[in-house]
Amino acid sequence: MRTAQIARKTAETDISVEINFDGTGAYDNQTGVGFFDHMLDQLARHALVDMKIRAKGDLHIDDHHTVEDTGIALGQALTQALGDKRGIRRYGDCHLAMDDAQVRAALDLSGRPYLICNLDLPTAKIGTFDTELVREFFQAFSTHGGITLHIDRLHGFNSHHIAEAAFKAVARALRVAVETDPRKADDIPSTKGSL
Repeated sequence: MRTAQIARKTAETDISVEINFDGTGAYDNQTGVGFFDHMLDQLARHALVDMKIRAKGDLHIDDHHTVEDTGIALGQALTQALGDKRGIRRYGDCHLAMDDAQVRAALDLSGRPYLICNLDLPTAKIGTFDTELVREFFQAFSTHGGITLHIDRLHGFNSHHIAEAAFKAVARALRVAVETDPRKADDIPSTKGSL
């Protein structure tokens, strides 16, 4: 089983993450940030990754530390659960439509973190959620998960739809990338011999 448990505690946040990459997409995420929980639920459901996250953060200041540190812990959990990445497909991509929004995500579980995030969310807030935190989450997740991640908004004018399409597109791309490649189930997916 490709599972991991991560606990991360700082002066700003106290976070625990449990994931299972061979799950069914079951989720139980409680960060205290409603819209963010909704996005994490989408990530779990559409990646078919079982995910349980508990986060307590300094929400009296703002949501930034909670969102960023959850991304850090989730990236660390991915790294731990996949180990040497033997047998995975490694690459994944998805064009995802959600009403007015179309978002493309492509990723490589390369061990070399890099983020390109061209979402250009048209509003500063989705409810009480700062839209700039969408990028902050993906930056932390890609950095600590060792993921080359490209996310591009192709269409869209509703910030909620664009952000949700981004999380779903990344989820679907991740689902493909972590799947076992039946033709190379015992190999590291690199000519280098390691990732």
